[in-house]
Amino acid sequence: MKTQQDLHVATPVRESLALTKLAGTSIYLKLDSSQPTGSFKIRGLGHLCKTAKRGYERFVCCSGGNAGMAAAYSARKLGVPATIIVPNVTPNITVEKMRDEGATVIIHGKVSIAYGQELVLAFVYKGKATHLWRSSKELEHDLKEKPGAIVLSVGGGGLLNGVVEGLRRANWADVPVVAMETMGAHSLHAAMEAGEHVTLPAITSVATTLGVAKVSAQTMKLSQEHPILSEVVTDQEAVKAVERFVDDEKILVEPACGAALAAVYSGIITRLRDERKLPQHLGPVVIVVCGGNNISLEQLDKCILTVC
Repeated sequence: MKTQQDLHVATPVRESLALTKLAGTSIYLKLDSSQPTGSFKIRGLGHLCKTAKRGYERFVCCSGGNAGMAAAYSARKLGVPATIIVPNVTPNITVEKMRDEGATVIIHGKVSIAYGQELVLAFVYKGKATHLWRSSKELEHDLKEKPGAIVLSVGGGGLLNGVVEGLRRANWADVPVVAMETMGAHSLHAAMEAGEHVTLPAITSVATTLGVAKVSAQTMKLSQEHPILSEVVTDQEAVKAVERFVDDEKILVEPACGAALAAVYSGIITRLRDERKLPQHLGPVVIVVCGGNNISLEQLDKCILTVC
């Protein structure tokens, strides 16, 4: 393996005047969209690949999205071949990006973890492995005061798990997390409503990278230990948030990230304050802009047509 350095970079945190004006409270953006792979996934997957305990001949990852891109990038930087297995709905632009990283890309209907394990020499799974839950001290370093809340999108829950771990390490364990999902990919919300781990019967949201039918066991555990406010928006709200964010911040992100941005654009932060679920005098609210690779202007147009 060629490098001992982290494969992710420290991403900026900056205030958004446009979102602050809408929310009526200070909004900061944690721009993990500026990672080398375009999303936060490189944090955990890069660490997993780099700290492998034995020399692997090849990395194999089943993902048509950001985990696959992170695995392909990590493999190239570490000098290890990679095979990425993607579903046939993966946008061509994403497949080409993975191939540009030097990965072998196999299009295999619906993504099958079992099929990936048939090929395995080192199987990189984006889901439940605890070693993927890596947080950083960047928020603690960049913010001059304790945050009032953290807003993030939830798929399988790895990002939420890492953020909560980071809050605890910073002695900010009382900082609430606003967990945003889209209807049709709302596995955490369904579990919290039921009071137990549940599995969605199907994923129907256009926010495909949130499409995990059952959140991790660790996420379910944290939902009972940490102040987590679960909120669900429609696909239309998530896509509209992506459009407005391009206008306001000149950054293009996936609908999965649009779910987090909709916390402001759809008035959820304001409502939570009105309902006293968040304090009226709120410290800076940090939105984790998780980014995403399955997006382009063409893909955004298709999403708009789909949800209209």
